[in-house]
Amino acid sequence: MSAEADNVVQTEQIEIVLNGRPVQVTCGMSVAGLLAALKIEGSRVAVELNREIVRREAWAATPVNGGATVEIVQFVGGG
Repeated sequence: MSAEADNVVQTEQIEIVLNGRPVQVTCGMSVAGLLAALKIEGSRVAVELNREIVRREAWAATPVNGGATVEIVQFVGGG
């Protein structure tokens, strides 16, 4: 495979539904990669992928595929 073909694979976009809105993200992203791309610090969030909670220790190994439904809930402290 040529270097050009590698670049195409790395920049291919897929559509997912993120918190109820369709968005384009890079193909091959993991849950951890999605959070990083969105600049969301992971210590105070929960992630649901296709209606199932993804455990924090599985984020790096869990792919986000085209057509996925992702819900990211951020915990906010206060009173």
